[in-house]
Amino acid sequence: MGFQVMTLSDAAAARVKAIVENSGPDAKGIRVGIKKGGCAGMEYTIDLVREPNPKDDRIEREGATVWIDPAAVLYLLGTEMGFETTTLRSGFTFHNPNQTSACGCGESVELKAADLAELARQRETASA
Repeated sequence: MGFQVMTLSDAAAARVKAIVENSGPDAKGIRVGIKKGGCAGMEYTIDLVREPNPKDDRIEREGATVWIDPAAVLYLLGTEMGFETTTLRSGFTFHNPNQTSACGCGESVELKAADLAELARQRETASA
């Protein structure tokens, strides 16, 4: 079995389901990617999926479906996507082991590609 690119928390899965249910009958899930931008260099992107891209990775949890842009996979390996509501904001969060820094406003991040050899070693250790 290959690596699962990303995991979803219970709260993130519930929020994805709510978004899809409120977006009409042709909504299938959301798509997570990254783009260049912001003061730290990269930003996470989240888009509604109406027509899945067959090249995207797909993860599912509790009826929620998230597709992952192939260009973002190496930057998102090992990430847990969450959802939080605070007094001032609500939104998706990304606990990403490939994040090296973030800007002060929290809108952009600096990411490095995942170390596949290290992930393989961790997987071997866990299964031993």
